Amino acid sequence: MDVTDTSITHPVFCTIVPPHVLDKLAGSDNPALSGPARRTLDADAAQRTRRLTAVADLRAATASPADAPEEPPADHPERTIHDCGHRTKLPGKKVRAEGEEPGSDATVNRAYNGLGATFELFLKAYGRHSLDGAGLPLVASVHYDEDYNNAFWDGKQMVFGDGDGEVFLDFTLPVDVIGHELTHGITQYTANLNYFGQPGALNESISDVFGSLVKQYTLDQTAADADWLIGAGLLGPNVKGVALRSMKAPGTAYDDKVLGKDPQPASMDDFVHTSSDEGGVHINSGIPNHAFYLLADQLGGKAWERAGQVWFDVLTGGKLTVDASFEDFAKLTVAAAQTRFGDGAEHEAVVKAWSEVGVPTA
Repeated sequence: MDVTDTSITHPVFCTIVPPHVLDKLAGSDNPALSGPARRTLDADAAQRTRRLTAVADLRAATASPADAPEEPPADHPERTIHDCGHRTKLPGKKVRAEGEEPGSDATVNRAYNGLGATFELFLKAYGRHSLDGAGLPLVASVHYDEDYNNAFWDGKQMVFGDGDGEVFLDFTLPVDVIGHELTHGITQYTANLNYFGQPGALNESISDVFGSLVKQYTLDQTAADADWLIGAGLLGPNVKGVALRSMKAPGTAYDDKVLGKDPQPASMDDFVHTSSDEGGVHINSGIPNHAFYLLADQLGGKAWERAGQVWFDVLTGGKLTVDASFEDFAKLTVAAAQTRFGDGAEHEAVVKAWSEVGVPTA
């Protein structure tokens, strides 16, 4: 599917920590909290500017399948990890290549393993070879900037901050954060959803869905066993919260005097109309997130096998437009469930899940 037209007019810079969280921290009276947050916001703004000027690189990064190599891609990842040394120049010093033994830097090792875990889920569960479907090498940089409170996919590679040690810890700690950001790469190569409003919230939700599935696959968990949290283990010990987001119970991930309260809605009844956060992409993503949780919970078993397959079929099926609404996506999931599984339990569960969050499918 050729997605170059949209990708070059809407280059996307995707971070795991929403701007509204960093804005809240930046307003703190405690300079140990506000300083790193402000520096992170400045660094993110600079990255967004660089993304807007990288049109040629993005065109190359989102080449159509016709440009793919003729040789079949390998059934293993091609990973390279770099160390930024707390600077912002990417990619940094190469510190680990594919097949090399673990070193003494736990952050490097976690990044390497997380890239591999994400590659394995998409290959083993869905037959997809890396982000582009053609064996794209996976590149990551760690130790980005000083006290950088974020992780991001910049269109070509992954970047991880170490956190400030107070509010946020090392961003390689939760494997679902790694899976989340890499899934933005898959979306870039497939549906390439616009990063604003409902399409942007779908973009974020799809990354949450597959980020959670990477964790569940790695831990061999059933839907009932999973915590359905995004970023569990990322928050500092003094933060009142469990994660950045909860797919099972949107709006309950944190309630902290510094971070504020998790603003995610669980249904369309509480849809948030806002001009910030690109029209609430990290906020209203709670609605399709919750729909996926309800579907996986209803079906039971391993969530990547049936619920995840339906979402993957829609993401890669060529019918999801760049400006898709929640309703558009929901209708496509109903059709995908029927195509793959027939009129049985899967189809009924998809319709029910969207109904419970207030998104029509007919």
